[in-house]
Amino acid sequence: MNDLPGIDFARLAPKRGARIVVTGGAGGIGRRFVEVAHGLGMELAVIDLPGPIARHDLPKGVLAIAYDARKDGAAKKAFAEVRKRWGGKIDGFIHLPGYMTRQVNLDELDPEEFDEGISVNLRSAYLALKEALPMLRANGGGAVLLVASGLATLVEKGTATYSAAKAGIIAMTKGLAKENAPSIRVNCIAPAAVDTEFLRGGTGRGGDDPKRALKTQVMVKDLDLSRMLTTIPLGRIAVVDDVIGPMLFLLGPGARFMTGQTLYINGGRLMVP
Repeated sequence: MNDLPGIDFARLAPKRGARIVVTGGAGGIGRRFVEVAHGLGMELAVIDLPGPIARHDLPKGVLAIAYDARKDGAAKKAFAEVRKRWGGKIDGFIHLPGYMTRQVNLDELDPEEFDEGISVNLRSAYLALKEALPMLRANGGGAVLLVASGLATLVEKGTATYSAAKAGIIAMTKGLAKENAPSIRVNCIAPAAVDTEFLRGGTGRGGDDPKRALKTQVMVKDLDLSRMLTTIPLGRIAVVDDVIGPMLFLLGPGARFMTGQTLYINGGRLMVP
């Protein structure tokens, strides 16, 4: 019989005082997660590009570290700052960075653009995980949450590079879950269109304007949002808080018997068996 602690079903999120590192934590989804998690008593370290960190006020006490996900050595340097704050142990790690390349056919992309799309969306996770996993092991275990995209499965014209990288995140999740069990759980979320600055015409590089109107043709070139709404059983696109709940759940004790899974957050547009 397993000697497992009981679950507080009124608190499915990580416990108060849990130490969570969020790469990409100053973007739309990351920033809201940090705000909510901070309000629930967690300790947060945010690692992101200098621009978003400078533009947005993070909650008091949150450790903010500027880095460029594309650069070798940047993750190592950023996590060194986390170790100084917390002594080398963390309870959870979230990797959020995402970048959409030019919306053209794959053979029209320059090799440098393709490499950058893979670097930001996939390789950056590898580099950050090399730093985060030893800190989770030192803690005796914890949880990892990677962020893919609905475009990993429902691929649109012009998104081949982005979709391939995000599909790689899903595969990486499965491999990591097997490699790090039983002490570290690794799961993934794959949101569809979420009403963030990214969808409002940004690239994922923090060029955000919350007052910019949500357009019918945004992030993905030639994506007709009004047409897409007819394919979503719940009849709308996601707002950020629709994503935060699943993130907290997968990081917390309520998901203690889940690992290697990808949770699609898409209003029913894609129903995975």
